[in-house]
Amino acid sequence: MGMLVVEDLTKRFDGFIALENINISIGGGERIGLIGPNGSGKSTLVNCISGILPPSGGNVRFDGDDITHLPPHQRTRLGIARTFQIPKPFASMSALQNVCIPLEYAAPENYHGATMIERAREILTELDLASKAEVHPENLTQIDLRKLELARAIAIKPRLLIADEVMAGLAGAEIDEVLALLQRLGQTGITIIMIEHIMHAVMEFSQRLIVLNAGRIIAEGAPDDVVRDPTVEPAYLGE
Repeated sequence: MGMLVVEDLTKRFDGFIALENINISIGGGERIGLIGPNGSGKSTLVNCISGILPPSGGNVRFDGDDITHLPPHQRTRLGIARTFQIPKPFASMSALQNVCIPLEYAAPENYHGATMIERAREILTELDLASKAEVHPENLTQIDLRKLELARAIAIKPRLLIADEVMAGLAGAEIDEVLALLQRLGQTGITIIMIEHIMHAVMEFSQRLIVLNAGRIIAEGAPDDVVRDPTVEPAYLGE
């Protein structure tokens, strides 16, 4: 059994079926790419895994335990972290203070005072943000905001990190920079699910791709095999 197991997961919004009988098993340390056209159900699936949305059917297991009905903060304490497509830092706080919040309230260790600040600075250094520690979000660049999202997520020492379009709005060297950060995090043993539309980044990062379309998994496997699957290209480009 994998670290994360999704079994027959279904999500309905009134009469609309956003996810239908999704089955996924992800092992510890895997790097997974989750792709699909807009409206395919990627965000809904991530929201069900992280606890933001309750599923209409099926279940979610983490390390063998059923977490289907656990609230998001309890899943966070189990080691499930996520970023958001639109960065949501605390606007009135510096980058350093933003990282201190999850350290104080969500990390497995109890960080306080000088120890908390020291650890926050270490995390900012790991994400190449040390020089921006005292800068407020409104004065950060787009790539720095993306890095800050990652910094806040890894502050809880996640075992599973869901990176939801962390490269959105970036281009060229910025994409490569964030990709390198994610690869470094993956090398530490963190299981990572990358949701992304930038295909060259997904292909380079992922050990396995899962393709969603209209709420169903239409392909899964090694990246080179998946992109050659005859069902995948029509899902993106149409018949």
